[in-house]
Amino acid sequence: MLVEKNVSLQPCNTFGILARAQTLVRVRSVDDLHALRADPVLGRQPWLVLGGGSNIVFTGDVEPVVLKMELRGRRLVQETERAWIIEAAAGESWHDTVAWTLAQGWPGLENMALIPGTVGAAPVQNIGAYGIELQDRFESLDAIDMATGQAFTLDAAQCAFGYRDSVFKHLPAASTAEGLPRGMGLAGRAIITQVRLRLPKPWKPALGYLELERRCAQEGTTQPSAQQIFDWVCEIRRAKLPDPAVIGNAGSFFKNPTVTPEQCADIIAREPKIVHYPMPDGTIKLAAGWMIDACGWKGKTVGQAAVYDKQALVLVNRGRGENSVTGGEVMTLAKAIQTSVYERFGIRLEPEPLVV
Repeated sequence: MLVEKNVSLQPCNTFGILARAQTLVRVRSVDDLHALRADPVLGRQPWLVLGGGSNIVFTGDVEPVVLKMELRGRRLVQETERAWIIEAAAGESWHDTVAWTLAQGWPGLENMALIPGTVGAAPVQNIGAYGIELQDRFESLDAIDMATGQAFTLDAAQCAFGYRDSVFKHLPAASTAEGLPRGMGLAGRAIITQVRLRLPKPWKPALGYLELERRCAQEGTTQPSAQQIFDWVCEIRRAKLPDPAVIGNAGSFFKNPTVTPEQCADIIAREPKIVHYPMPDGTIKLAAGWMIDACGWKGKTVGQAAVYDKQALVLVNRGRGENSVTGGEVMTLAKAIQTSVYERFGIRLEPEPLVV
């Protein structure tokens, strides 16, 4: 267990926010988690899991012990007539894992290419893009209950996946006789160590999004390969979203809200051009970026925080180094946007990143 003190977190978050960790532990094995629990000082302190830092906003220095997840390893667990089951450690890069599966000839994750972050964070957020969510490819995961030290496995139903939601984003309730949390809630208690994904056979392209349909038309094909979809998704995302290595950001800052058909009809009566998508459960998803843009926020700034001029759903860092954005500036801008959208549309936007 490698323990570091007074560590800068600026290189550990894609927004590039200035913050420091009083204590940072680099978790490179499951044994490190057990060593942390056994430590007479660190084992009694609250902790914060940090993967790729692509979905977090630091509003100040971090007092809880920061657990930097650096577990590595990927493998094919099983191949059947119906699927490939692959396993990846929590510290592996999500995008690199997608690229690795394609290189091995195992398609199915290509629509989720270039999503930043680590494999271990993917189930927490139930990441998704271009018509595919993690839950569509999920098999199971392994985790450690930091209250008891017990290892356990969860399937998709037990993860309680929702739109950018899972059991890992909710506080625990009471425990069972075996010591495991009962019902919803593993936040602050469980740490994911590895994830298994089911890549179905036969593979079929998922082309439900307009950008992908346009690419098919341009290329004159109705059956693109998984590698083509991967390449298209990467091109589309790079054109729409800033590279965190160039402009600090946390990707899409707000969730796309869902409303009832009646609520949507009411909004359309006032805002006929609002972008909306019917969902399988009968609700309607509204495009948060369109609403933010309609309120005139694209390109606006608060200190070093700004709304990206090419995509209003993304907040960015206009500063660098010691002049970097602060979490306070980011959240001041975010709250002003929320107020503006609510006053015009009656919709409360919910941030995607974890605010610490």
